[in-house]
Amino acid sequence: MISRRRVGQSGLQVSAISLGGMTFGNMGAFGTIGSPPPEVERIVGLALDAGVDTFDTANVYGESEELLGRLLGPRRDDVVIATKVRFPFSAEPGGGPPPSSTYGLSRRAVIRSVERSLRRLDTDRIDVLWLHMQDRSVPIEETLSVTDALIGQGKVRYLGLSNFMGYRTAEAVLLARLHDVEGPIALQVSWSLVDRDVEEELVPAARHFGLGIVAYSPLARGFLTGKYHHGQSPAEGTRLAQWSNEFVRYDTDGNWAVVDELRAVAAAHRVSVSAVALAWVLARRPVASVIVGARTEAQLRENLAGAELRLSGDEIDRLDKVSEPRWGYPCAFIGRFEPW
Repeated sequence: MISRRRVGQSGLQVSAISLGGMTFGNMGAFGTIGSPPPEVERIVGLALDAGVDTFDTANVYGESEELLGRLLGPRRDDVVIATKVRFPFSAEPGGGPPPSSTYGLSRRAVIRSVERSLRRLDTDRIDVLWLHMQDRSVPIEETLSVTDALIGQGKVRYLGLSNFMGYRTAEAVLLARLHDVEGPIALQVSWSLVDRDVEEELVPAARHFGLGIVAYSPLARGFLTGKYHHGQSPAEGTRLAQWSNEFVRYDTDGNWAVVDELRAVAAAHRVSVSAVALAWVLARRPVASVIVGARTEAQLRENLAGAELRLSGDEIDRLDKVSEPRWGYPCAFIGRFEPW
């Protein structure tokens, strides 16, 4: 069974693997790689049977919230449901941009988004509300005030930050403490063996302020699954075939060297490449959970194995070394004298 971990210094516990809902059903603006509802039902059932109790979605993930609300309804008290606010839920085709009251982190937009998410999820509370990205047009004090009120009303239980700069993270934490309102308990960040930028500022900030980390895209849009090969175009129907700009970003000699090392470690353990990539992220601190997406039951089974795999210190060192970025200033300078 999948283990559970505490999130930062909060009382919240989540499963080490969270099931991401971005590929559930009609994904709207995210393309046509979603799984049909019957397959989603099987995937969610398999996750629950394996001990996954944490499910991540967003107001912009098409019909994901509705599907999860229906499927998790009978188990509502046994699961953790997280969703997000920041981006517009939808816009009328050809009707121009959506009204500003439907997106952003203003008081009105947050309340409106949360109320809509509650209806779509068919629940009376959101366990973790992630601010999906910072909003320079709104003072963070206003956002913290409204999320504190929602927590007080019982509509939201915990607050998290996603896609925030390091200084904006520190600002949110310190202003919440200053004004004695509920602050963030965790960061949701992109973290994988080929996307380690988060280790420059955000991971040290999380450690410093006692925040947990939930890692998304731990397989780099599928690049670290082992199904892609150097010098070959992505197979038709795969995510990176549809998101070709992402494949171009990952298609470097350094990243293929990471894949080669993953394959070597996977062969030694007789597990999938995906499992090794996930195990590496789960070994980082303060990671509480990694979000995996799955379009089929087979994909989910491969990913679940990552929570059971324990890499040796030597294997982690090898993966660290082959994937280490070229740190910029001031991290490279500080790193000469102390770890950051």
